[in-house]
Amino acid sequence: MSDAAGGGGAQGGRDAQLKHTGLRPGWTTGACATAATTAAYTALLTGDFPDPVTITLPKGQTPAFALAYEESRPGYATAAVVKDAGDDPDVTHGALVRATVRPLAPGAGVVFRAGPGVGTVTRPGLPLDVGEPAVNPVPRQMMSEHIARVAEQYGGSGDVEITLSVDNGEEIARSTWNPRLGILGGLSILGTTGVVVPYSCSAWIDSIRRGVDVARAAGRTHVAGCTGSTSERTVVAEYGLPEDALLDMGDFAGAVLKYVRRHPVERLTLCGGFAKLSKLAAGHMDLHSKRSQVDKGFLAELAVAGGADGELAARIREANTGLAALQLCTAADVPLGDLVAAAARDEALAVLRGAPVAVDVLCIDRGGTIVGRSAIR
Repeated sequence: MSDAAGGGGAQGGRDAQLKHTGLRPGWTTGACATAATTAAYTALLTGDFPDPVTITLPKGQTPAFALAYEESRPGYATAAVVKDAGDDPDVTHGALVRATVRPLAPGAGVVFRAGPGVGTVTRPGLPLDVGEPAVNPVPRQMMSEHIARVAEQYGGSGDVEITLSVDNGEEIARSTWNPRLGILGGLSILGTTGVVVPYSCSAWIDSIRRGVDVARAAGRTHVAGCTGSTSERTVVAEYGLPEDALLDMGDFAGAVLKYVRRHPVERLTLCGGFAKLSKLAAGHMDLHSKRSQVDKGFLAELAVAGGADGELAARIREANTGLAALQLCTAADVPLGDLVAAAARDEALAVLRGAPVAVDVLCIDRGGTIVGRSAIR
């Protein structure tokens, strides 16, 4: 991506913001697992491990991963990759992610198993069923696609069992939210883009300010603060916004609002996951899980205002996650998503303190489906 835009200005958007921070990105556990899986299945079919092994990420990047371990025996192959989180202080940095691939009968498809150090889902409210290994949907899709490519290239059926493990993963997971969420036995295999965005408060807030400046210089009257790449895709589909109108807000909702208050645009859309934006609705300006949590009591109060009875409110307070609370309300025809979006918009307007900026909020699920929206005010 070029730094230059028309008139000599800097280019905006998520990639430009990341470049501006000067921080080195890394790879998610999902990307590492995909690389290890690809290498293991290739070895299972050919007898040779590709090293380094190249994969294709959801946004088209093609990183190559060196193998840290390889083993081939009759009936299975194992490969492992060391996770590099770049300049992000990720607790999984340096972890060894292993994939063991075994052939299955034709028609069995791709089956995922949790090996040592990878957790298992034990409570509802996550995007995986209870009893499933904690391998999130996008990494599952990435691995399945790469299995299909290797099968096509080397004449395999593509029907395999993939067992993922992480050395010392159960110990590392104690430093995460997994035990609290009912993910027991280890870490989750995560990632929606395959890329770890480095976390630095000062650098990221500075990049947000730069993004606002670029959008204003380009004459944009409508900008969107997005918590990640999925919400970014949602607002582009919904409003057709150009790249330089997109602000990678991340967890820093307060930074966006305070800077836009001093440097107004006509309209600001905030878009993010339901759980994250429920934190904004409750008055939190930093949405990171280390500094704010989903308040199920607050969600219950909103639901009651939207027509929930006492029994449903009690179930919301006891819900495992924000998503579980949303699912309860959806089943009861209580518009919790819209209520959270409206409350988040009102909190944003309070921070803007009368600045000439109209605000609307979109809440999405993990797949990018809009599950709540506010009116523009």
